[in-house]
Amino acid sequence: MISIYLITLIYEMKKLYFLLIGFCLFGSLNAQLIDIPDANFKKKLLEASADSYIATNGDGKGIKIDSNNDNEIQRDEALAVQGLRLDGAGISNFDGLEYFTNIRILEFSWNKVTSFDASKFTFLKELNCFGNELNNLNLNSLQNLETLNCYANKLETLDLSGLSTLKFLDCNNNSITQLVFVDNPNIGYINCSVNPIKSLDVSGHTKLVSLLCTMNDLSAIDVSNCTKLSELDCSSNKITTLDLSSCHNLFQFNCNFNLLESLFIKNNFTTNYNYYISFNPTLKYICVDEDELLDIQSKVNNLLYTNCVVNSYCSFTPGGIFYTIKGKSKLDIDNNGCTVNDAVYKSLKFKITIGTNTGNFISDTSGNYSMPVQGGTHTITPIIENPNYFNISPTSLNVAFPAQTSPYSQDFCVTPNGIHNDLEVVILPLIPARPGFDTTYKIIYKNKGNTSQSGSVSLTFNDAVLDYVSATPVFDNQITNKLSWDYMNLQPFETREITVTLNVNSPMQTPAVNNGDRLSFNALITPVTGDEKPVDNSFALRQIVVGSFDPNDKTCLEGDVITPELIGEYVHYLIRFENTGSYAAENIVVKDLIDLSKFDISTLVPTKASHEFVTKISDGNKVEFIFENINLPFDDATNDGYITFKIKTLPTLATGDSFANEANIYFDYNFPIITNKATSTFKTLAIADFEFLDYFSVYPNPVTDILNIETRKTIELKSISIYDMLGQIVIGVPNAQNISKVGVSKLSTGNYFLKINTDKGSSSFKFIKH
Repeated sequence: MISIYLITLIYEMKKLYFLLIGFCLFGSLNAQLIDIPDANFKKKLLEASADSYIATNGDGKGIKIDSNNDNEIQRDEALAVQGLRLDGAGISNFDGLEYFTNIRILEFSWNKVTSFDASKFTFLKELNCFGNELNNLNLNSLQNLETLNCYANKLETLDLSGLSTLKFLDCNNNSITQLVFVDNPNIGYINCSVNPIKSLDVSGHTKLVSLLCTMNDLSAIDVSNCTKLSELDCSSNKITTLDLSSCHNLFQFNCNFNLLESLFIKNNFTTNYNYYISFNPTLKYICVDEDELLDIQSKVNNLLYTNCVVNSYCSFTPGGIFYTIKGKSKLDIDNNGCTVNDAVYKSLKFKITIGTNTGNFISDTSGNYSMPVQGGTHTITPIIENPNYFNISPTSLNVAFPAQTSPYSQDFCVTPNGIHNDLEVVILPLIPARPGFDTTYKIIYKNKGNTSQSGSVSLTFNDAVLDYVSATPVFDNQITNKLSWDYMNLQPFETREITVTLNVNSPMQTPAVNNGDRLSFNALITPVTGDEKPVDNSFALRQIVVGSFDPNDKTCLEGDVITPELIGEYVHYLIRFENTGSYAAENIVVKDLIDLSKFDISTLVPTKASHEFVTKISDGNKVEFIFENINLPFDDATNDGYITFKIKTLPTLATGDSFANEANIYFDYNFPIITNKATSTFKTLAIADFEFLDYFSVYPNPVTDILNIETRKTIELKSISIYDMLGQIVIGVPNAQNISKVGVSKLSTGNYFLKINTDKGSSSFKFIKH
């Protein structure tokens, strides 16, 4: 009985054991299955095969997900997948996808998904989910994501924070209102077109190559320091100002259909570019590289943007990447080496050569210079007006960029060479002369030599029509028609000035002064004896009286009629400008195109200005006086400025030749104001019938009291006339047969012409009254 019972018990226990084992195996197998409620999703997964490439492994080869052919997807089967392509399958629910944790590439475009959490797929490198109905996309923790295509959805927000490896983003045709690029240093392509984004800042993303943001609601976009950006399409927006100056590789650019007012494309990309700026009727200013001026101006003209200014004056450094050469220039008078205690050498001129291109840069009066240049090998040569007076070290400088570090520093030391006395004086009419009004003059005198000098400066004028009002400094001596100032220890290259205010007679006074009358002035600086170039120790100004005037004008100070003796010599120009706007002018540029058939541009020397400036000479004949950060006020008391320069006429000119010059004045981003054309003509007192010095000797010259006229050959004198530099007779001797001396003590100091009429005709001779 017991044996039968035990046997029966053991048998029943075995049955129970195997039943439990089977149940456990079934439960374990069932637990490995992934629940996929979306039939379309499961169907797509089961369709995966080696040929369909719906799923791929780590080698990129197509694989069958349902490897055991049970029409189910187990977890271990999901873990084998590294790429999933589920496009156009009608999927709306991705429950079950969370078990595919090893996927690197996920595509489910053109489905019906409304929300997707990608944060669980930490290995994900590429996500393509465009063409769904997504209104929520969670990208947190995707530190390996490189490509995101989520365009054509219903997204209102897109959080890109933490996506440090993201390179490609296409989110166009959504409802995104804001994109923030802070943690995306590797981004290279962005397409966020057709969204209601109002502003976009991608500044500093140096790997960004393409940015497409057309058809947004953008009023501002910042692409500063996007140095590799080559394509930008921001058309059909509301952008008013666009600065592309740091986009050095931009060749494709479209900003059609905007509200642009200013566009800055001075970026040193000047060849093979495609820029589209149509349908921007409010465009007022475009800043471009010098080499683009003609092309962009042509585009502007073709688009009929009649109110748009095109120039390069938004900045005064080259577009794109540039380098700097800087330093100081010192004047070592005591020849013991330049030190911090030596005086500065002001406004040093440099010749800049790179390849076959040559230009000039003239520094400001601080003694410091800073030249922005582009890449290449540059030869920098300092130039002095009178090179035989001074030595300069180094004589030249070779700098190669980018091989050498920028900024590259080099100081220059100027030392005297021998003994040279050379003074210069000029009169500047700062205010036009008008009948009955005060007018102001500035007498500028300079020591161009290499020794200290002391002497006097005098101004001669017609006291009958001009009344003295004031002078700074006050004169030391005064007689009728003449004021004089003593000066002491005028150092080499030192410039001083005297400001004189005079009142012009009105038409009601006697003698009357009317519009069109001419006022004559002469200035003289002494000592003249021993001066190497006494011709510029005196200066004659002939000023036309006006009733009204343009505050932006140009004047040749020698007048509209100039004696032939100045052929090949310096003539002086004054350019005045006035801010008549309603806001301070931050930058002003005075551009002057020099006529190379009349002037020697290598002799151009800026002499004086109302404000600090530098000078740039380029393109052979283009001179730009640059007043950077001048901030010229607009109130009438302080809104004036001026620049003066001197330049030699060509020695090949002849009597009867005329030369004309005008300037363009740029106030910030406005159209240039074109000055009047200052025209002067070389005219002689009369054509010489014989060579003066063949028949006469005149001495002393300079003269103080008596001018001696000695006959060298047989000739009969008839009359003697002395003319001032304005062509007016100041002394006449009608019957001069026996005259050998002429008293000139009452003449004002300055330059004069002695004209002698004889039986052989007439001839003239120039002398200086001291």
